[in-house]
Amino acid sequence: MLVLLFGISAFSQQLVDGDLVFHRSQSSQATAIAAATGSEYTHVGVVFHERGSPMVFEAVEPVKMTPYAEWVRRGKDGHVVVKRLQSGLSDEVLAEMATIREKWLGLHYDVMFQWSDDKLYCSELAWKLYDRAAGIQLGELKPLGEFELADPAVQALLLKRTGGAIPKDQRLISPAEMMADPRLVEVSSQP
Repeated sequence: MLVLLFGISAFSQQLVDGDLVFHRSQSSQATAIAAATGSEYTHVGVVFHERGSPMVFEAVEPVKMTPYAEWVRRGKDGHVVVKRLQSGLSDEVLAEMATIREKWLGLHYDVMFQWSDDKLYCSELAWKLYDRAAGIQLGELKPLGEFELADPAVQALLLKRTGGAIPKDQRLISPAEMMADPRLVEVSSQP
């Protein structure tokens, strides 16, 4: 455990505000998200430092700031990939992100993955934060029907949440789509 904590501490020193962090969540919906997207990465957050410590702005229940070490421990096997916008973010953009972040803290998690600001899911939060603060749209929004929906875990989750009326035209962004954006460069991967 001490080695893991030392690794997290050393790794977290490389983080800068605005970095995107990805991992495989251990939430009940992670298996379905992985199957639907074909990616092991099912959760994304945005790094911000508070009083010198890295925190992750994330959409869980509720939208909140989570200490980076805690966020890492919630992921599968402590594995995290950090990506950064290749062109960087200006101080003005980071300030606007902080303003938006304050407005969204405490919002509920959107279990229906709808595109509104009343509730947010993880990749929607990160996508909208970049879009609204910097005018950068990371990843391609796709209709739900373009994801792999035949997997039993996906079917079970959709049935539970929609009652069988699957909104296949509903557009959404996944952590995998964001992660694949060519404007992002991988800064590091742990472990």
